Amino acid sequence: MSEPIQPAGGEPTRPLPPYRPAGPQAGSAPPSLPGQVTFSPIPSQSSVAAVRETYQPPQAVAPQPPVPAFSGPAPARISTTTSFTPDGPSAPPAYATAPGAATRVFSPAPVAPAQAAPAAPSVPAQASAPAAPPAPPARAQGRDRAGRMGSDAAEETLPIDQVLTEMVAKGASDVHLTSGAVPTVRISGALKPLEGYATLAPEPLRRTLYSILTQKQRETFETNLELDFSYAVRGLARFRVNIYQQRESVGAAFRVIPYEIKPLEDLGVPAVVGNFAGMPRGLVLVTGPTGSGKSTTLASIIDLANRTREDHIMTVEDPIEFLHRHKKSLINQREVGQDTHSFANALKHVLRQDPDIILVGEMRDLETISVALTAAETGHLVFATLHTQDAAQTIDRVIDVFPSHQQAQVRTQLAGAIQGVVCQTLCKKADGTGRAVATEVMIATPAIRNLIREGKTHQIYSAMQAGAKQGMHTMDQQLADMVKSGKISYEVGLEKCHHAEDFNRLTGRFSGGPQGASYNDPMAGL
Repeated sequence: MSEPIQPAGGEPTRPLPPYRPAGPQAGSAPPSLPGQVTFSPIPSQSSVAAVRETYQPPQAVAPQPPVPAFSGPAPARISTTTSFTPDGPSAPPAYATAPGAATRVFSPAPVAPAQAAPAAPSVPAQASAPAAPPAPPARAQGRDRAGRMGSDAAEETLPIDQVLTEMVAKGASDVHLTSGAVPTVRISGALKPLEGYATLAPEPLRRTLYSILTQKQRETFETNLELDFSYAVRGLARFRVNIYQQRESVGAAFRVIPYEIKPLEDLGVPAVVGNFAGMPRGLVLVTGPTGSGKSTTLASIIDLANRTREDHIMTVEDPIEFLHRHKKSLINQREVGQDTHSFANALKHVLRQDPDIILVGEMRDLETISVALTAAETGHLVFATLHTQDAAQTIDRVIDVFPSHQQAQVRTQLAGAIQGVVCQTLCKKADGTGRAVATEVMIATPAIRNLIREGKTHQIYSAMQAGAKQGMHTMDQQLADMVKSGKISYEVGLEKCHHAEDFNRLTGRFSGGPQGASYNDPMAGL
């Protein structure tokens, strides 16, 4: 044993601790700094005695206040620093105690003043537990999850199925969704806001519309900035949808397509139109402006053929609108973008699919029209649509698509293939209960075929006026009959007519417009 080192003041000191290598040792307490006394929650009796016997200050120590209780959970080891002041300037600094040699119990009990051991300074009370976070602010009143007013104003996505359900319940034909406006429906041709919905914001509307798109459709829309597709609400109806970009936001238009296909007589279409469903071959065109009911009429004709013929029916649509079931005929429907790349591409291959009847949703370009004419010439019955106003204009549109050096040949080809043209438009009823369809029907009689072949399409109108026995009539004749029967008003008929003079003559009024005024004349009817 080494002798205790005697300082200059003659006071004994504790023995030097045994040598330990530098760095923390496994299972040992963390090292202490000079002048630091480590408090251990479980001291040994010898260590307490060593503290009492070794450190004897030269003067009495004032009583210390009791150490406050530790309010938090008891730590494994707590250290505090105590400075010792030996008597005399030559006294060396206090050495760090060995682990466990200068420890004392951390207790709220006061230290007796008679003890010579230096008292540790008071330990500050443990900080109280953090307060609970403040409650979130109340949300403003606005739309609820259904997009209706009066509940939470968070920008929720629009419940699209609910909007479409209300649209059908109100008898609307279309609904428009665009940012900065409430959902708007078209009823009897007029736009009306859908009550109970807030103004649509750009981002919630974008999320709503993207939620009904497939990943492929999203990519197509982001590339082309517009997209046509179909959407269905189970048990309600199908919808033809067009999504478009406008002012850096997204808009959409939904057109309702009922699951039930109405017969031609329920639509108000003349019975002669049903005869086209029984044709063995040829080309039948259904035309009219957008929203005139072309798709509905075509669906009724195809359904009639499906119920009465034992044939194979192929349709190419963009998108598929009315769904047909297999009845007497076998029917297959292909959608552009989903089942085929284009109308022209589908028609190139449809002739190898053993069809009897072919429906082309729309003849948009030269290639599609050319293939449709070829199919009609080779013994197939072809139905298609165009955006034209009357029969004569329809014939000219088909021929004018081709280059001038081919038009003579196409004129002859069309004269042999055409079976009929049905032009139609929708008119507001006089009683305000909805809209009625007005039609113009051209049937390819030998006289009509000759006029087409010879390029005298401007005479088709006169031939139709005189062709009542064959089932033909002009739009003006149909509108005049509807005015006389009280189905539509005179003003509506005058707005929709093609030749104001003929219309006024047929209705018995001669002040409706100047001589020769037609639907192409901006002064017609004024």
